[in-house]
Amino acid sequence: MKVVYMGTPLFAVPPLQSLITAGHEVVGVVTRIDKPAGRGKVLTPPAVKVAAMRSEVPVFQPKRIREPESVAAIRAMGPDVIVVAAYGQILPREVLTLPKYGCINIHASLLPAYRGAAPINWAIINGETRTGVTIMQMDEGMDTGGILAQESMPIGPHDTAGDLRSKLSELGSRLLIDTLSRIESGGLTAVPQDNSKASTAPLLKKDDGLIDWTMSAREIHNRVRGLSPWPGAHGYLEGKLLKVLATDIAEGSGAPGTLYEQDRDSLAMGTGSGLLRIVTIQPEGKKPMSAAEFLRGHREAVGKKFSKSP
Repeated sequence: MKVVYMGTPLFAVPPLQSLITAGHEVVGVVTRIDKPAGRGKVLTPPAVKVAAMRSEVPVFQPKRIREPESVAAIRAMGPDVIVVAAYGQILPREVLTLPKYGCINIHASLLPAYRGAAPINWAIINGETRTGVTIMQMDEGMDTGGILAQESMPIGPHDTAGDLRSKLSELGSRLLIDTLSRIESGGLTAVPQDNSKASTAPLLKKDDGLIDWTMSAREIHNRVRGLSPWPGAHGYLEGKLLKVLATDIAEGSGAPGTLYEQDRDSLAMGTGSGLLRIVTIQPEGKKPMSAAEFLRGHREAVGKKFSKSP
């Protein structure tokens, strides 16, 4: 099958590689433009572009997919189907209706739950214990198209968004190849979503990482996991940014936002309900460190309270 593949971040790389390995003719990859990244703001290509170039697949990087010249360029590729995975722009009707088999999307949730840009993060933040991948026939709505295939998997109690993203990408890759085979053989019909059960997963902002210590220890633990690696959970201690990278639930209680020394090698934070054990922490301008390492250099911080700003 002739495929145009549309994707941008690391999540979208394994499905692209699976398409190539399965013998599909990937006639072009459409991805977002290169953007500055890192402290040096170095112009950096998307992960999918790097993977496509490594496999010698032509790459197209339109600034806006809705522009007539962008649509014309995709039409010229002559795809039988367009496969989309975390591309990052809403496709216009002219693109959705262009291929013989339309456009199908790999979405990292059990639709209709968690429609939107950050389904993996919000599933963890909300304390879900299962999630999965949906292969969907795209329409003009936001993740509202008919379901072609779906498979679930558990969310581990310490899975971060980064961990889960890798697992779901591999699951989506396998499910995609099976779905394309069934589409081509004519044995697959999209099942409409139940809109009454829909929920949303809006795009995360950097400010979402600021910890509200009046939440319960369980809620904060889930946020730390769901916000890793980006935007990262954080607070301010004595005017300095402190990133909280890994946590666990501890017994006991304490004043919300106050740092406690449980013993010579462990730290806990008071919350609105219960104690949150600090496993890994990163002081401003330093590398990540364990609670024991932090205590050796910052024992005076014990008993201090986190603030919402520097």
